[in-house]
Amino acid sequence: PRLVAALASQRAGERGRLFDITDYGADERRLLGEALGEGEVGGVAALPNGVTAQIEETNFAGLWRVRFSDVDGTELGDYLEVAALPAAVGEALRGAGVDFVIPPEPEEAMNVQPVLAEIRDRMAHYRSGEPAHVINFSLLPMAPADMTHLQTTLGVGPVKLVSRGYGCCRVTATAARHVWSVQYTNAMDAVVLDTLEIVDAPGAVVAADEDFVDSAERLSQVQDAYFA
Repeated sequence: PRLVAALASQRAGERGRLFDITDYGADERRLLGEALGEGEVGGVAALPNGVTAQIEETNFAGLWRVRFSDVDGTELGDYLEVAALPAAVGEALRGAGVDFVIPPEPEEAMNVQPVLAEIRDRMAHYRSGEPAHVINFSLLPMAPADMTHLQTTLGVGPVKLVSRGYGCCRVTATAARHVWSVQYTNAMDAVVLDTLEIVDAPGAVVAADEDFVDSAERLSQVQDAYFA
């Protein structure tokens, strides 16, 4: 009932709500896992203190299972979280760079330098909550040297997520704040849409207001059917 109430009142732009199930018994946690199932989004976030957060959306969009472990793999915590995206993602990104230096253009490059300048400018002017600025590499001529230079300059960030909703979407944070690689692949794992998004978090992995409403209704039905 507490999860249903939290989902019913949650909104995408609000702080999420945590439900600590670390000290629940193995049978209780297994029952919760079976009742909630696994959803479309999952991945990992590496926190600055060396803790790793394993993130898995349940069958109810906006309701997440987040498990924390240390460098040795020892479990530190197990939580259910009602949020657009778990707070662990934001915590992992706290140390992302607010700027970067554009290195000299490599040989055989085509368009990478103006793209990097665009990214740097958009980073500087981006404000939390604004719509995403999207750069579509599938429509922009980019040589292999361009992409290598781009990836090296931006670096690899601490968050990797996968959305399995319609096909597969790989969402990876770069080391630059608010800059994400978003790649859509087909059944053969070939990239069919390659983009870069400058945003708090890409929409492909974030729950929306309507998701919370729908999940509250469906979870209420599960509660009535199995736990009433």
